[in-house]
Amino acid sequence: MSLFSRRSIQGPTAGELIPPRPVQRAGGVTVTNETALRHSAVWACLRLRANLISTMPVDVYRKVDGLKVEVPKPPVLISPGGERVGMMEWLYSTQFDLDRTGNCFGLITARDGLGLPARIELVPVADVTVVVRKGVVLYRIAGVEYDAREVWHERQYTVAGLPLGLSPIAYAAWSIGEYLSIQQFALDWFGNGAVPSAHLKNTAKTITPPEAEETKRRFKAATSGQDLFVTGNDWEYKMIQADAAGADWIEAKRYGIGDIARFFDCPGDLIDAAAGGSMTYANITQRNLQLLVMHLGPAVIRREDALSSLTSRPRFVKLNTDALLRMDPQTRATMLATQITSRQLAPSEARELVDRLPFTDAQLSEFDRLFGTKHPAPTAGASTPTGATT
Repeated sequence: MSLFSRRSIQGPTAGELIPPRPVQRAGGVTVTNETALRHSAVWACLRLRANLISTMPVDVYRKVDGLKVEVPKPPVLISPGGERVGMMEWLYSTQFDLDRTGNCFGLITARDGLGLPARIELVPVADVTVVVRKGVVLYRIAGVEYDAREVWHERQYTVAGLPLGLSPIAYAAWSIGEYLSIQQFALDWFGNGAVPSAHLKNTAKTITPPEAEETKRRFKAATSGQDLFVTGNDWEYKMIQADAAGADWIEAKRYGIGDIARFFDCPGDLIDAAAGGSMTYANITQRNLQLLVMHLGPAVIRREDALSSLTSRPRFVKLNTDALLRMDPQTRATMLATQITSRQLAPSEARELVDRLPFTDAQLSEFDRLFGTKHPAPTAGASTPTGATT
C-alpha cells in the first residue's frame, strides 16, 4: 500500500472551457503532492493552518487534586528534531504534511530513560510506503524497511481498517487538476503568441488548396515564433469563440478556489476566495473563535493527543490557543475589569495576564491619594471598637 504521492492522478483538461490552439494543445496535468502546491488556494490553506497551529505554545500538565498544574517539558517537546529543528518548525512541517496527505512520518533516532522517543527526524512523505504483512504494519522509507516501533506516524482523516489517513489532495485532484490545466493552457497559449483558434479568409478571390496550405504554413511559422504576419487588404482574420472561452476560464478559476477551501477545511474569506454568502462578526475575536471551534479545533485536539504520547503518564500536552483568541485592547480591558469586579480574578492576576508586576505599596498609596478608598486597611495601633471582640 503506497502513499498517494507515489501515484499520479490525471485531472480533467481545459478543452471544454477554452478552444485548443491550432499548433499546440495543453494536455491534462498530473496532480501530486508537489504539483498541487502550484494552486494558490492549496498553498494558502496549508500555509494558514500550519502557521496558526505551529505557533501555538506547547505546554505540559498533570492533574493534582483535580487541578491542572504545569510541569517542565521533556527535551523532545522543545527540540524534537535535534539542535537544528525546534518545536515550531517541527510542528509546521508535520501539520503541513497532515493537511495535504493525511499523514506525517519521522524516524525515532533516540529514546529517553523511559523508552519514550527523544528525537524524531522527519522524512519526506514521498519516500514512505506503508506495508501490511500478515496483519502487521511495516514502513519502507527510501527503500529501507522499518518496524512500526521505529517510526513516528501521525494520521489525520482516518477510516476504519486503513492504516493511513486519507489524503485531501488525492480527493481534490479533479478540482486541482482543472485549475492547473487552465494555468498550463494559458502558459502554452500566451507563450506561443497568444493566438487562439481562428478563421483566415481571403476576401478577394478563391484560393486553391496548395495556396491555402502555403498561407497556413507561413501564418503558423510567423505566429508561433511571435513574429509579424504581413498581408495585403485581401485577408480577413476572425477568432473563434475567444470571448466566450475567456469568460469560462475566469469563472472556472474562481470556482476552483472556493472548492479547494472546502476540501482543506479552511474558511474561504481567509484566503480571499469569493464567499457564497455574507458573514459578519462583531469583532476579530468572534471571527477567530469561529475559526478555532469549527475548523482548527479538531486538528488541535488530535495533535495534543499524539504529542501526549511523548510524555510519561499521567502528563498530557496542551496547545495554547490563547494567542489565536487575542482580543483588541478595549475588549480585553473590559473583560478583565468585569472579572475583577465579579471577584473571578484578582488584580494581581489580571496584571500578570498583561505582563505587568503586582502593585507596589507606593502605587497603592497613590491610588488612595488620588481616588480615595472605601475600605482602608486597618493599622497596627488601631483600637478595637466598643462591644467588639477580638
